[in-house]
Amino acid sequence: MSTPFYVSPQQAMADRAEYARKGIARGRSVVVLTYADGILFVAENTSRALHKVSEIYDQIAFAAVGRYNEFENLRIGGVRYADLRGYSYDRADVTARGLANVYAQTLGTIFSSVGEKPYEVELIVAEVGRTADEDQIYRLTPDGSVVDEKNTVVVGGNADSIGNYIGQRHRTGMTLAEALKVAVEGLARDPNGGTPRTLTTEQLEVAVLDRQRFQKRKFKRILGGQLSRLLNGDESAATEEDAAGETAE
Repeated sequence: MSTPFYVSPQQAMADRAEYARKGIARGRSVVVLTYADGILFVAENTSRALHKVSEIYDQIAFAAVGRYNEFENLRIGGVRYADLRGYSYDRADVTARGLANVYAQTLGTIFSSVGEKPYEVELIVAEVGRTADEDQIYRLTPDGSVVDEKNTVVVGGNADSIGNYIGQRHRTGMTLAEALKVAVEGLARDPNGGTPRTLTTEQLEVAVLDRQRFQKRKFKRILGGQLSRLLNGDESAATEEDAAGETAE
């Protein structure tokens, strides 16, 4: 009988992490950063049906890069968890921290299983608070690790290069138009130092968790004319609601 090929547990985990990392790096980046009135999400995404950024619950949103079918399954599971917990206990008991812990357990279990491949996804779970100091942003890696991020985070694609660029330009108290400009400039830059690309509204998926909204649900997509005006620096567009009524999911 032949001897089974032996791979050390450390090498096996390293190989699985590298496999997931390469899959995530092939996708376009998602940028999340805070601004004066909440949290901004900007993704390079030409699809209007397959979202990278979505609402989870009243004050919680979800962003992801990687394989769509995998992170969509996680998003749906997060919505079910939030709805069940909010119904069984209280809506205030649904938090980004609790949701991040659930995702961490799920991703960690899948990553450690020898019977299936690791998920090629990286997630961001964010919750807007009553003040900027209460905002929470968590990044989850394919192995189930949770990182508590402050102010800015970038996942997917050239995350390190974009993250360094945005981190140097982000400041506390930025307006929505200012934060959007920084995010789009970061996504458009060439990591090799070439001429930056020009990203149009059709290439961007933009949403916010706006603490100033009177509604209990703080998630809002920035679309069409409103997005164009914000990209042009029109601060008055920040307070508009979408004319078609697509403010949350």
